[in-house]
Amino acid sequence: MREARAILATHRLSKEFQGFRAVNEVDLSVAEGTVHALVGPNGAGKTTLFNLLTGFLKPSGGRITFAGREVTGQPPERIVRLGVARSFQVTSLFPQMTAREHVELALQSGTGLGRSFWRSEKLMRRFSGRARELLDEVGLAELAEQPADSLPYGRKRALELAIALALDPRLLLLDEPTAGMGLEDVDRTAALIARIREGRTVVMVEHNMSVVASLADTVTVLQRGEVLAEGPYEQVKADPQVIEAYLGADVA
Repeated sequence: MREARAILATHRLSKEFQGFRAVNEVDLSVAEGTVHALVGPNGAGKTTLFNLLTGFLKPSGGRITFAGREVTGQPPERIVRLGVARSFQVTSLFPQMTAREHVELALQSGTGLGRSFWRSEKLMRRFSGRARELLDEVGLAELAEQPADSLPYGRKRALELAIALALDPRLLLLDEPTAGMGLEDVDRTAALIARIREGRTVVMVEHNMSVVASLADTVTVLQRGEVLAEGPYEQVKADPQVIEAYLGADVA
């Protein structure tokens, strides 16, 4: 069976902050059509690496390629236009806008119509059908007309996924998609990611090892800004260095 080609790759990627190297010459290869998890404790460099991949930080050294094109140092809006979308660990929704309006706005941003909020209701209606399809895909069809501020936390995260999907990304980056959730929302979110991965590549930073085990094809473990181990979950969790540094006997 032929190995899937890498849609996202880094070569000796580094980021230094005032003498502290948060990411140190990381080589990463994300196979197209897979779910790739980045794990490790606070300070391991996961978020810094994530921000480098999405253009929110410029690297101190190294290269990033996406779909065979070098994107090193490109701004976030440029990377989005190439087919990369991300969610954030902290929700950033407009409190009084409905779920449908959020997705419509994201759909509008992908057209030549600009990103002005002051568009006519008639113009925005052209996006309503697709917006409702996306909301249905993430389980929010019945909450389409609810203001974002009224949604439970787990449903807000689902709305953020719908917004990301509105950009029709080839690559979806999820930053702590289950952070702060109760067990029911964690299970619902994991099932949602399992559905939306079809036809896409997903890179996620995640602390919940049960979620990683159920979703990830490949796991990269970071320690002090460097790759400690990489491979399928069952292989990585059995690595003595990983057990000692991160996972512990309870999940070994």
